[in-house]
Amino acid sequence: MKIIGENIHIISPKVKLAVKERDIKFFQNLAVKQVEAGADMLDLNIGPQKKMGHEIMPWLVKGVQEVVDVTLSLDTTNLSAIEAGLKVAKNQCIINSVSAEEARLAIVPPIAKKYNAKLIALTMGKGGIPVGSEERVNIALEKLIPMAMEIGLPMEDLLIDPLVLTVSGCQEYCPECVEAVRILKVAGDPPPMTNVGLSNVSSSVPHAMRPLINRVYCVMLMAAGVDYAIADPLDGDLKKFINIVNKRDDSTSLGKLVLALYDKTEAMDQLAADDVDMSDPEQVDIFKTAQILYNDIIYTDSYLRV
Repeated sequence: MKIIGENIHIISPKVKLAVKERDIKFFQNLAVKQVEAGADMLDLNIGPQKKMGHEIMPWLVKGVQEVVDVTLSLDTTNLSAIEAGLKVAKNQCIINSVSAEEARLAIVPPIAKKYNAKLIALTMGKGGIPVGSEERVNIALEKLIPMAMEIGLPMEDLLIDPLVLTVSGCQEYCPECVEAVRILKVAGDPPPMTNVGLSNVSSSVPHAMRPLINRVYCVMLMAAGVDYAIADPLDGDLKKFINIVNKRDDSTSLGKLVLALYDKTEAMDQLAADDVDMSDPEQVDIFKTAQILYNDIIYTDSYLRV
């Protein structure tokens, strides 16, 4: 799984201010920190930027690629901004993103094809995001993949995103997204590539609780076969969980539990109380977090204290 660093995001007040003041050093420092922490790629989220996006995106792309040599994900709904960024990019980029709405499908994918960019394609149409995994997969199979084939976009450049939503308020979506990834990875030969916005799962959750939810969900998505995740590379414990899976490191009690979570998810099973040392608070917290992500117990801001 490749990590697309999420930290250059307009939702951050510091990022918003740096855009306003055209402080390229801020973005360069943040880009270097993310890559040094293990990010394979970087997402550049500038928001809609309806008036100035065509100036901001190329300025940001040029500045960031002066200090890091990685794939950049251009994240805005402003297509003129995306195209302006693509024109100055040194490496293949990612366009983030297009939905399955006909109007968007008609204009965004041709830009990806024109500039040899990868394209994140969301499994949602005019009716919004389907709850069920099969409905999301059907959108990919019936609309997104045929679109790519029609315009000659290589399948390895189409990243299907089954849409992670928050456990706080949309809890039933959490297991369905994992299952959608699993189905997509057996839906073709070769299977389509998949992407998720990992941190969306903990949106609207108290800040201190967010990292654990992200880490546990990451392991579940890895077990389903996800290829890319827009995530926080500065979370050292997230990197620890990923490394445990990649290296099959069962040398610690934490490693044994993370691998049990991974293996059971891969086998379409669930972590059970018998897998957990209930005298270890860290393991108990991971188990409780898995339960809310399975939608087995109701999420509340106090779920770890119950």
